[in-house]
Amino acid sequence: MTDIDVWRTAAAATGPADRAAAEAGVRLAYRAAGLAEPERIVWAGSPREAVRLLGGDDGPCGPVARGRGVRETVRSAPWAAERDRVQRRLGPQGWGRHWSATGGRLWENTERLAERIRTGLVEELTAGAAAPAAEERSLRLLLLDAVLGQHDAAWLCAFDTREGTPLHGLGVLARSAGWWWPYERLAVLCERPVELHRDEAGRLDRGDGPALAFPDGFALHAWRGMPVPADFLAGLGTLTPERIREEENAELRRVMLEFYGYDRYLRESEAAPVHRDETGVLWRIPMPDDEAVVMVEVVNSTPEPDDTSRTYWLRVPPTTRTARQGVAWTFGIGPEAYAPLRET
Repeated sequence: MTDIDVWRTAAAATGPADRAAAEAGVRLAYRAAGLAEPERIVWAGSPREAVRLLGGDDGPCGPVARGRGVRETVRSAPWAAERDRVQRRLGPQGWGRHWSATGGRLWENTERLAERIRTGLVEELTAGAAAPAAEERSLRLLLLDAVLGQHDAAWLCAFDTREGTPLHGLGVLARSAGWWWPYERLAVLCERPVELHRDEAGRLDRGDGPALAFPDGFALHAWRGMPVPADFLAGLGTLTPERIREEENAELRRVMLEFYGYDRYLRESEAAPVHRDETGVLWRIPMPDDEAVVMVEVVNSTPEPDDTSRTYWLRVPPTTRTARQGVAWTFGIGPEAYAPLRET
């Protein structure tokens, strides 16, 4: 396994944290930053539990008990120093190539996941609040104190984190636990998720349960990256064309159509074709308060091993007027240029 694979595995790791290793990593990170080790290390089942522990003004993890935040000293300053050192050694072009081969390969998906967790936390913890704007500001300020643990793998992989290096403690933490909050007298560490489901594009995606779930019950539900309510997913198995048409939320209706299958919806809703020619059949599904879904039905001219011909459904832009125009669009050309010697 290459170094980048090790860090990719760490960023997506699920299951119980290695608490002993993570706590050792905390102490290493504090000492490397020239700080005294925290007096207490507290564990939380998820970032949600962590911010609840830290949000109390006078509790055992409140501002007085924990002291000042030291994220800048423990995480940001060592990272900046190492980045400057590597950039000086490699030069601008060398650094660009190095980042592309390391952090650049993990950054987008990992940062997208971290931001989705932040958004989910804010939405859940401010729902029903008497003063939601004030609650959100306080929560976002608290989230700024967080170090992302395993999700810091996306930038740590660009640096040397071996024993004796300035980033060694942070590296140990990233391979051992989830998010954590460093303060002068206290560190709060989070467990990793117990479930993580993503599609081929790296987006949160699951149709029969939470796409991301932590051991304390904090969870995010999503279909191909789009956040959806938990009870919405529970109803996907009993969808009908009528239920899809009745959905008022256009984004959720699109999810329903993807889950149900456009071809199945066309068959069962008794839709009528709007155009046909030698390339295929054009279908249009009007959608209330949304753009129409337009698809071309094409038949593969190359028979399957059992001599049957497979039918494909190609989604095309809503402005498509003919089947030929739609098929040509899938090849990135105009209908006048689409003239295959043999259609496959």
